[in-house]
Amino acid sequence: MQVQPISFVDSVFRLARLPEGGLPEIAFAGRSNVGKSSLLNCLINRKNFVKVSSRPGKTQSLNFYLVGEDLHLVDLPGYGYAKVDKKLQAKWQALVTTYLETRVNLRCVVLIIDLRHALKDLDRMLAGWLQSQAIPWLPVYTKIDKLSRNEQNRQAQRLDTALGISSTERLLFSAKTREGREQLLARLDAFLVPQTPDDGRSDEPDQDEMRPVESNHLVDLSTAKKAL
Repeated sequence: MQVQPISFVDSVFRLARLPEGGLPEIAFAGRSNVGKSSLLNCLINRKNFVKVSSRPGKTQSLNFYLVGEDLHLVDLPGYGYAKVDKKLQAKWQALVTTYLETRVNLRCVVLIIDLRHALKDLDRMLAGWLQSQAIPWLPVYTKIDKLSRNEQNRQAQRLDTALGISSTERLLFSAKTREGREQLLARLDAFLVPQTPDDGRSDEPDQDEMRPVESNHLVDLSTAKKAL
């Protein structure tokens, strides 16, 4: 997967502003302060290209980046910051939920999780919801440079168990040391392989084509316990 050249496209606050054209999209989700911007900057090999919010939970838009001429990377708003206004939280939830449910050209959601901590309720809920909606997703455990190799293995096993996945279904990553970067690029490449029409995701959707919205909406994130 080539990540150059890359350019910023738009910050989307309303579904009507979503980019047209049907390019495949890979979305990146995670809690506030999980290191999502650092991961993206490492992935695209550009320092500070993806800006870190000046205040946790402040970003409420879907930020689109164009890779070459044939792929969008989508930076989703961070979630789980307790001080975010409830109205803003509800607005974010509605925007992101509908985007994830209906975007036919969405190829994968990269769920970024801090390896140092136990699985948070909101991460568990989002992972379960993505599975229930049959949305392809890839867990990436970040900040592995903060732990010894033995600690990495132990904590990764705990997160695997909590998510109900095997070690082959996730990746370990460090934006600081760049460990895991090439593996992540290769895994994302696999999600971009052309898919057959009967799998529910057409390679060339109409400009405004959307997947049918299921009745099982993303559970209200505000009802989850605070993950401290």
